[in-house]
Amino acid sequence: MSRRTATAVALTLVAALLLAGCGEDEPPRGPVGPPSTRDGTAAPAGGSLFWVDPESDAARQVRRYEEQGRTEDARILRRIADRPVADWPAGDDPVPEITRAVRGAAAEDRTAVFVAYNIPHRDCGLYSAGGSHDAGAYRAWIDSFAGALGEASAIVVLEPDAVPHLVDGCTPAEHHDERYGLLAEAVERLKRQPRTRVYLDAGNPAWIDDPGRLVEPLRRAGVAHADGFSLNVSNFQTTETVRGFGARLSGLLGGAHFTVDTSRNGDGPLPGDGAEAWCNPPGRALGVPPTDRTGDELVDAYLWVKRPGDSDGPCRGGPAAGTWWPDYALGLARRADS
Repeated sequence: MSRRTATAVALTLVAALLLAGCGEDEPPRGPVGPPSTRDGTAAPAGGSLFWVDPESDAARQVRRYEEQGRTEDARILRRIADRPVADWPAGDDPVPEITRAVRGAAAEDRTAVFVAYNIPHRDCGLYSAGGSHDAGAYRAWIDSFAGALGEASAIVVLEPDAVPHLVDGCTPAEHHDERYGLLAEAVERLKRQPRTRVYLDAGNPAWIDDPGRLVEPLRRAGVAHADGFSLNVSNFQTTETVRGFGARLSGLLGGAHFTVDTSRNGDGPLPGDGAEAWCNPPGRALGVPPTDRTGDELVDAYLWVKRPGDSDGPCRGGPAAGTWWPDYALGLARRADS
């Protein structure tokens, strides 16, 4: 063997050993030198640890587009269908839906993401009105929800809007004590599951703009026993804005961590301050794909909590809240960076 050949072989062996060593280590939580998104925040550097539902509305829509020969629309909509979104178990019995998701996630060694959204007097009787009919029914529902999670790896975003509606006065005062108690009990019940992380919803900075107003309500709702709080659920505030707000709120809560819903914030909120700027606003785009590699020690994950393509309600021509709206989904995906 020539000296040149021997050197080449040696270098090849060294490179192979280095690559093998890298493969044994778990990837760092914060990406090094990540690309940036259009709003200047870190884009994920690798795959997501969260489960992608192969039977989501977006996945089924992709298949329909392909059957119709709409191959370009199918390709674009995969920007939603191929990414993990939260599951919002509906109805009086959440068990079947949760069981399907945790089994799917376990088979792939991934984490399932859920939203618990069934508090009594939900949404102040507005577009997403509903929820359990009383406190007893809610306790039973949460118990079933938690039991269905079992020992699976899961994240639960707990009751979007429930705390902010206490702060802004939308929820009548006679329901406040009950709601605080139910939220604190829900945190405690969910945290009995060994691999469940719970984030108590805290709204968004365009809603309750002073984080100090959220501190005592979140404490009464049990945030100290949760894994942190969630921000920007179903809203469009930029990731940079939300991170700054979250850092201030975290400081007031002793360093609590948080998650950010980036599902539709790629172009930020609709300009102007109209009363329904949050409801199916035109011209919006998908945000940073779901990842736990946020590059921010306080931000545990960027999640797609709101399912991109689900309507916010019957405004701007949309269907009922939570209903799949393929045209809106396609618009969000078309305007995304990738």
